[in-house]
Amino acid sequence: MAGTEEARRRLAAGGVIPAHPLALTPERRLDERRQVALTRYYCAAGASGIAVGVHTTQFAIRQPRVGLYLPVLRLAADAIGEHERATGSAIARVAGVCGRTRQAVGEAGAAAGLGYHAALLSLGGWNDASDDELLAHCREVASVMPLIGFYLQPAVGGRALSEAFWRRFFEIPEVVAVKVAPFDRYRTQEVTRALAAAGREREVTLYTGNDDAIVADLLTDFPGCAGGQRLCFRGGLLGQWAVWTRRAVELVDEIRAERARPGEKTSELLARGADLTDANGALFDARHAFAGCLPGIHEALRRQGLLLGRWCLDEREELSAGQMEEIDRVHARYPGLRDDAFVEAHLEEWLR
Repeated sequence: MAGTEEARRRLAAGGVIPAHPLALTPERRLDERRQVALTRYYCAAGASGIAVGVHTTQFAIRQPRVGLYLPVLRLAADAIGEHERATGSAIARVAGVCGRTRQAVGEAGAAAGLGYHAALLSLGGWNDASDDELLAHCREVASVMPLIGFYLQPAVGGRALSEAFWRRFFEIPEVVAVKVAPFDRYRTQEVTRALAAAGREREVTLYTGNDDAIVADLLTDFPGCAGGQRLCFRGGLLGQWAVWTRRAVELVDEIRAERARPGEKTSELLARGADLTDANGALFDARHAFAGCLPGIHEALRRQGLLLGRWCLDEREELSAGQMEEIDRVHARYPGLRDDAFVEAHLEEWLR
């Protein structure tokens, strides 16, 4: 099992962490060949980490009749290990963990046993819990595995979490990072202030999960404590980066260069961020409260040949009305966001 310092080291570099989708056959069974190909794609694209067992991997993998939580985590861990041995790289393995305490502790223990470094802890389903109950739950999971906090937007099952909650959460020694995804600028700033107030800004890495403000988050210095202290996001843990990942890595490299030596590219990068938000709106189906986000991601990967289709475990999950037309529009409008040539050049290698 990876220790807290190892998890902290791997996540401190920031970078691109895609949220791994689930590859299925037309019969809605696991397509192991393409599941592994996706992991190889993310590794080859330059991802600094990969998150598995999260929303894009579909929560239904945990259902007893499906039984795919451990198999998909194992496939990804094996493929990441293969890439690390071949290249000498170090990729953070992040496991999505959710449910009540018994379930979450069990998932964290299983992931740790497979060599995962940190648990991305969802607090979905805890909407009526007090801060004390939430923090007790977090500490129980942290006793098994290092934690990445997760501020999920209320529109898809999250809840509002106070600045006071986040300050106490950051005081948990095993917290190594946080994914900030409330899709709300005020709440995003509450998290950065809480991290600074807890005095853990050098130990806990900020990752954006705000798919609607990726570039803005990565370019901005956010307020910390009184006295002018500023904090910055080091990377993103994003469903958007499950597609066109090579371009995402290149984008983050450009942002880092601009932050190191500010010049004339900030406006250009912000404009590209607006393009990315437009594309995300189509892929994630923002128009219909994100109802078609999973098949939207799958459609982008299908067009590149990484997936065979848009199938989800729940056959009712399909593109929303008008979503395909929106995907067609952004696909044509923003060719520079796509990494089609990179995928075409390596697809057979990843599918071996």
